[in-house]
Amino acid sequence: MDWRGRRENFRKILAGNVCVHPGSVYDPISARIAEDLGFEIGMFAGSVAAFTVLGSPDLVILTLTEFAQQAYRINRAGKLSLLVDADHGYGNALSVMRTVQELETAGVAAMTVEDTLLQRPYGDGKPALISLEEGVGKMKAALTAREDASFVIVGRTSAAQISGLDEAIKRGKAYEAAGVDALFFTGLKTRADLAAISSAVKIPLILGGTEGELMDKSYLGTQRVRVALQGHQPFWAGVRAVHDALKALRDGTPAKELQGVAPNDMIRRVTRDADYASWTKDFLGG
Repeated sequence: MDWRGRRENFRKILAGNVCVHPGSVYDPISARIAEDLGFEIGMFAGSVAAFTVLGSPDLVILTLTEFAQQAYRINRAGKLSLLVDADHGYGNALSVMRTVQELETAGVAAMTVEDTLLQRPYGDGKPALISLEEGVGKMKAALTAREDASFVIVGRTSAAQISGLDEAIKRGKAYEAAGVDALFFTGLKTRADLAAISSAVKIPLILGGTEGELMDKSYLGTQRVRVALQGHQPFWAGVRAVHDALKALRDGTPAKELQGVAPNDMIRRVTRDADYASWTKDFLGG
């Protein structure tokens, strides 16, 4: 498949002057729904991947192969530009190179590589960062492994919440100097935090977990934030819906009386029923 168009679309967003919220997606149907609703990009998080593929907490026990396979299923279902959370790149800098190769092949438009110390080490287990030198090495490795120049590499740091704003700025500047296309920051709380970062670096910004005074997309756009995550509630809403439907059936509610069931026209739309009907007529003679 040709993935270039969706990657170019993502780059247009980074080069623009407005901030967008991505649609949090986790499988082909959710991605099609986000695309049909007009979301400019989709977001496939590592935590949601763990929930979807393994049914496990976000403890970074999902493998790269499992993650890439699910990303591919999402991408082949439509044209949504997909941003993925590739955690720490599933290992050291050489593992990051493999991660870039797999996710580029899977049709991902943009991926983040973070500098959090993962997986959880033996001991107290408090969140920690890898060294700045190792972080820079991972960013350079990702850029070296990239074959499609339109594929976006995003340097991600949790330094603001782990080590403070000064360390976040230091790492952002170092990753920018390494050549990444954008920077992803988590843990920012105030407009002052964002302003300090925005003035220290020049490339586009992505924010995770925005809340409070950082929820105004118009303001974020003026600070060069091009993507701001809203969380991953769609997955949890789906969990609740399945739970409630199964519980109602278990309790004796007739299937026809279930509430919140997708109507047939919605099911036909998200399964692309009309396309398959056309192909059946054209190629199977019926």
